[in-house]
Amino acid sequence: MSKKNWDIAFDMHLANYSKIEPIEAMERTGILFDNELSRFKFSALGYELFATYPEFKLIPANPDNCPKALYGFQMQILTILVLTAGVSAPLSGVFKAYRELPWGELYDTNFNGRCIKRFAYGFGFKLDVFIKAAEKLSGAVPDPKEVSSGDAAFDFPFMGGIKCRFILWKPDDEFPPSAQILFSDNSALMYSAEDLAAVGDVIISALKEVS
Repeated sequence: MSKKNWDIAFDMHLANYSKIEPIEAMERTGILFDNELSRFKFSALGYELFATYPEFKLIPANPDNCPKALYGFQMQILTILVLTAGVSAPLSGVFKAYRELPWGELYDTNFNGRCIKRFAYGFGFKLDVFIKAAEKLSGAVPDPKEVSSGDAAFDFPFMGGIKCRFILWKPDDEFPPSAQILFSDNSALMYSAEDLAAVGDVIISALKEVS
C-alpha cells in the first residue's frame, strides 16, 4: 500500500477507534485494557507496547530499546485495525503460506516482492546476522520436525496472539538466497491478507534495526 493510501486508511480507521468499547475489544482480541490508565497493553516481538484510548497513541514501554518499526506508522494502523476488528483464536500449531490465506492469492505477487525477496536478499548473505537479530526479537527456533529445510528458521510472536515463521536459505554456487514467510493459521481472523503483508514489513524492518 502506498504512503498516500496508508494515510487515507489511517484517518478512516482512527475515527472508528475512538468509538470502540474497550472491554468488548479486550474480550474479542485478548489484548488487555487498563481502565485506570485508559490504555491497551500488548507485546510484539518481545517488546511491551501501550495504545492509549480514546485518543490513539502507540507508546513503547521502553522507547530507548524498542525498535522504531514497532511503534511507527505501519504498526500504528495495524494496532488500530486489530483493536477495531480483530478476533483472537488459539494457536493450533499449523502455519500457512501467504497464498493459502483468504485473499492471499490476490496479493501474493506483491507479498513476494515486498517481503519474501526483501528478507531473502537482506539476510541471505549474512545468516549469522539474521540469527542474532532474531534472538533479540524473541524469535524461537521451531521444532525441526515442522521445518524440514532451511538454513535458519525462527517463529516470531506478534500482537494478537499470532506467530510468523521466517525461513532462510543461504546462497550457493548455483542459486541465490531464498526465503519463505509463514503465518499461524489464526492470523486470518486478526488481520486481512493485505494487512499481513504489513506485518511482514514491520518484522523485517525490526530485524534490520536490531542487526
